Amino acid sequence: MVLLQENQEESSSKPKYMQNVKCKKCKRATEKLFLKGDRCFSPKCSLTRASFAAKGKKSGPKKFRKKVSEYGMQLMGKQRVKFGYGLKEEQFVRYVKEAEKSLGGTSSSTLFGAMERRLDNVVYRMGLTDGRRASRQMVNHGHITVNGRKVDVPSFRVKVGDKVAIRKESSDKGFFKDIDLKLKKHTTPIWIGLDKDKKEATILAMPDVDSEDGMLSRLNQIIEFYSR
Repeated sequence: MVLLQENQEESSSKPKYMQNVKCKKCKRATEKLFLKGDRCFSPKCSLTRASFAAKGKKSGPKKFRKKVSEYGMQLMGKQRVKFGYGLKEEQFVRYVKEAEKSLGGTSSSTLFGAMERRLDNVVYRMGLTDGRRASRQMVNHGHITVNGRKVDVPSFRVKVGDKVAIRKESSDKGFFKDIDLKLKKHTTPIWIGLDKDKKEATILAMPDVDSEDGMLSRLNQIIEFYSR
């Protein structure tokens, strides 16, 4: 059964509060994490609706807001990155500890590289899916190859020179139906070279944390948070 059908069945079989888990993560992070694909860009996005609702309210007595502490800011930054990459706490802690022990470079750039080089993230960066959750499912179901060999482990880390592509046996699946149109509009990071005709990507370099606006300072906060 194709991935989209599985997603629809999974969504319909879960109670409403389970379907809104991702929206709650965005609310907790106080920004869009783009966990629901196209829905995040539509008026249905819960943060967008909340913004319009707030603008429509009549001005009244201002509520007192408690000042966020430095710890609170670091915690919020950690949640944003962790939720954005779809990682569990134990996975995230493992990456942080690995980054702290790394030799050469900074801990923040090592942490960024470890998360970016995950196969599910590379599939997302290639433009094959609208979100990292869908990319993780795509890898889990064996639809992706690395250097011509099927890899079904989302946490698999690619290296420079690796070629990531759609498995030939999966190319006619329903969820790849409009992939040419998607790829035509998609722009990949500079460290990924995408051949849109072959639907194949080559890892050209290591991910650069400076290429993501604001990411370096956020990761520095995360390193400090776990160093307490």
